[in-house]
Amino acid sequence: MALQGAFIEHEQMLSRLGAEVFEVRNLRDWQQPKDGLVLPGGESTVQARLLRELGLLEPIREAIVGGLPVLATCAGLILLAKQEGGQPRSGLCTMDIDVVRNAYGRQLGSFHTQGLVKGLEGQVPMTFIRAPYVGRGLSKEVDVLAEVDGHIVAVRQGRQIATAFHPELDDDLRLHQLFASQCG
Repeated sequence: MALQGAFIEHEQMLSRLGAEVFEVRNLRDWQQPKDGLVLPGGESTVQARLLRELGLLEPIREAIVGGLPVLATCAGLILLAKQEGGQPRSGLCTMDIDVVRNAYGRQLGSFHTQGLVKGLEGQVPMTFIRAPYVGRGLSKEVDVLAEVDGHIVAVRQGRQIATAFHPELDDDLRLHQLFASQCG
């Protein structure tokens, strides 16, 4: 999805893996054949508004519910969440998670760390920028992939992978490889 946010960086990571990438900016773009979707970081409120205005919200939601693989980072995680702070959200709402927005504070609260991600070998670099995290009370269908300081920062539900951090801002390709392995 190339409506707003850090989509170019995801394109570069996937291209390094040999994937063919195209940008979705409108309904005509969306109607092209695809094997997966990346929902980038950025401003989730702006992204949700643009999805509605461009008539993309429902077709994308239907595709995800139908099994289209998704990699969502930061704002993308917020778009997928069914709840925010215990209240229903109005986004794509395809993951049974409750999200805490800007959980690490403003831009100055951004940080970089490393952590373990279930299913990946060794430490994974994690860059957090005004990041959310996933609250507790997850459905049994949500698999926690990573935690930092007791907060859930990566989850998987079906073919949806969502992270609070930005794997596209580091050189490590493993999360993009994990996503790509679900596509095609």
